Amino acid sequence: MKELLDLKIRSLRINWDKIDDHSYLHSIPAISTLKSLEFEKAITFFVGENGSGKSTLLEAIAVQYGFNPEGGTKNYRFSTYDSHSELCDALVLSKGVQRAQWGYFLRAESFYNVATAEEEYSREGGVPQRLHKQSHGESFLAAAKENFKPNGLYIMDEPEAALSPQRQMAMLVKMAECSKQGSQFIVVTHSPILLAIPDAEILSFDGERIHSCEYVETESYKVTEMFINSKEHILDLLLK
Repeated sequence: MKELLDLKIRSLRINWDKIDDHSYLHSIPAISTLKSLEFEKAITFFVGENGSGKSTLLEAIAVQYGFNPEGGTKNYRFSTYDSHSELCDALVLSKGVQRAQWGYFLRAESFYNVATAEEEYSREGGVPQRLHKQSHGESFLAAAKENFKPNGLYIMDEPEAALSPQRQMAMLVKMAECSKQGSQFIVVTHSPILLAIPDAEILSFDGERIHSCEYVETESYKVTEMFINSKEHILDLLLK
């Protein structure tokens, strides 16, 4: 029986008539075969190899919902490089009854630009977070702690990129806490630590279609387990 949750984003569908026949989106198997997708859990992870379309879909969801393509809250309006695909214009989101009171789009690759924008916005009023005064990992976690609240929508692209294993565990705790307070998370990750959050849905982009998988079936888990348990053998094979 499907869990009854008032998610901020219930589902999505793609209007392929709005996408050019020559678009590179047709060359990404997991994206080109996607017509619709339902979200069934408060936390959804997108997993898969680099180039499988995870971040492309995540970014389109964020932009269509109203976030700045480079990240931040919905109030952030700046652009240093226009890189998002046409997928956001073809995406139709089905939203829940209860609107998100908070929201944040966290991207590893453009977080420096978000920190710069935050510094500029703070001069116009508000409490400055001084993200540039901290290390990359510290500022990443600080932004999460400051902006992740109950009843919010949080979209993250590879948050583990800036975090040590210990800080990933802290992020895991914050995500689990907020998800129990009505927040929804949609996250692209390769982190076997974050993927271990109980009761999350894991969607794999590997193969021809997006499909649900178990934690122990993810490449992040399998490769990490294999390396730790057979380190000498793996290193011997790799380095020879």
